[in-house]
Amino acid sequence: MNEHQPRGDVPARNRPSAAVDAGMFREAMSRLGAAVHIVTTAGPAGNAGFTATAVTSVSDEPATLLVCLKRRSRITPVLRANGVFCVNTLAADMQDVADLFAGRTGIYMSDRFASGTWQALTTGSPALKGAVAAFDCRIVEAKSVASHDVYFGTVIDMHLGRIAPTLHYHGRAYKQL
Repeated sequence: MNEHQPRGDVPARNRPSAAVDAGMFREAMSRLGAAVHIVTTAGPAGNAGFTATAVTSVSDEPATLLVCLKRRSRITPVLRANGVFCVNTLAADMQDVADLFAGRTGIYMSDRFASGTWQALTTGSPALKGAVAAFDCRIVEAKSVASHDVYFGTVIDMHLGRIAPTLHYHGRAYKQL
């Protein structure tokens, strides 16, 4: 994008189109390794959490992360209403927690927090005590892109856990890094 072009104004030639097959795209993305995180939220709309690999650093001044969540998820309205989230980066031995929050066990919403030891940081969002790191964020912006919402959160508190190998997802399987 041209630096003189106003933000949010995407030229027609740059707008998304259905240029590639969605199944092939998912297969290609499965070949990119990514850290596994549990993203949690708590507030007036309740407690909820989900497993995510679509998390990344945006800036260090101010410290900002982004998280992507499918718009049709049951957690979307809870996250939007609460306006806060905590990104918990999982250690390699936390596959069970990743599966639980990915919905692979049939346990949903606040019932997922019965597993693990949790603490509240500044926003009140649950931080997993065994996580390698926890980033407590306040949502400063949300954008709808294709089937997902992208949440930008300013980090207002953090917890550094043990130094340990982290859990990654690659080739549709968990791996240690």
